[in-house]
Amino acid sequence: MIELRKATLKDIPKMQKMVLKEIKDGIILKRSNDEVATNIRSYILAFENGELLGYGALHIHSPKLSEFRSFIVREDARGKGIGKQILEYCKKEAKELGAEEILVLTYIPEFFKKAGFKEIEKEKIPEHKIWLDCVKCIHFPVCNEVSLIYKV
Repeated sequence: MIELRKATLKDIPKMQKMVLKEIKDGIILKRSNDEVATNIRSYILAFENGELLGYGALHIHSPKLSEFRSFIVREDARGKGIGKQILEYCKKEAKELGAEEILVLTYIPEFFKKAGFKEIEKEKIPEHKIWLDCVKCIHFPVCNEVSLIYKV
């Protein structure tokens, strides 16, 4: 059975280890331990029998806009609905917080489209998002991620 819970500071080493390959491949942005710690309340983790299988984060940009980011499911655990559970948890949390929209930038748009997200033009992404995160990416400024939005 999958257990979902909020991350703690003690989870950071496991979280960082899980994303090493994706960071190297440019799929996930590298975040320092301090940056993860600062945003630790954003992260939801999925465990099975005490093993970390994946996680995601609901980051708040403004009273209107949140973002689902830092999303990963361990390769050997994919296709079992774990990612969907993490996303649904974050969608529920966004609603409880009063966010109106959830933004996602992704290389797996079909996953998010199945969950009710609609593709949008990158020009509609808030400028502060581009300058805070995108400039850190190895693909910047030529990005082939797809931007999608979910109306909470």
